[in-house]
Amino acid sequence: MLECERVSVAFGGLLAVDDVSFAVAEGEIVGLIGPNGAGKTTLFNVITGFLRATAGRVRFRGNPIGGERPDRITARGIARTFQNIRLFRGMSALENVVIGRHLRTRATLLEAVLAAPAHRTEEARVRTRARELLDLVGLGPRAHEPAGALPYGDQRRLEIARALATEPRLLLLDEPAAGMNNEEKEDMARFILDVNEERGTSILMIEHDLGVVMDLSHRIYVLNFGRKIAEGLPEEVRGNREVQLAYVGGEAVA
Repeated sequence: MLECERVSVAFGGLLAVDDVSFAVAEGEIVGLIGPNGAGKTTLFNVITGFLRATAGRVRFRGNPIGGERPDRITARGIARTFQNIRLFRGMSALENVVIGRHLRTRATLLEAVLAAPAHRTEEARVRTRARELLDLVGLGPRAHEPAGALPYGDQRRLEIARALATEPRLLLLDEPAAGMNNEEKEDMARFILDVNEERGTSILMIEHDLGVVMDLSHRIYVLNFGRKIAEGLPEEVRGNREVQLAYVGGEAVA
């Protein structure tokens, strides 16, 4: 479904991503892990059009997407969340999801201005679907609360609901369990698994909680200082000495 081939990203003389290749197959949950500054979010930004790769290719479902605008990439079927939550904080939870859904609407600007019947019918469908997604993430009762007033974990869920509103084939999650307690992490892990298994959505996930990523991922890629240092099944990556050194250092491994 997604192929990154020898992708590099340079900022001046600094190589933030250095010749990285990896792939995500249909129906997979793939983990992308590594210490802070390893280049994980930079790769996400390349895949979703927020950055242009210095070298290499990115293909989605066989089609090149490198250099396309973020909205066009989203329209192709890739959605994402952000490491630092990016919601419309003054708008309600429902309105945030409705905004995500508008990518799939067909009413014209003129129909919207004139409040034409076709626009009103479509808008009602959009709000119904948005409520269904809020129910899916457990936020139905809080639909009309300002997004900025929601607890941190609920804001994470709301951002995922907004991403799902675009009907993605591939969902990129940037640290979905960050800042959560153990119970919230367990709930988030179950939810991610449900999205993958019940909706058939492929998932590429950055996550620093190794317990979460090891439990959920079918395969894992590991970055360090912008380079891929390991890939494989969770148990293979867990036992990889170079991965252990990258995370905790030689003395701790010894």
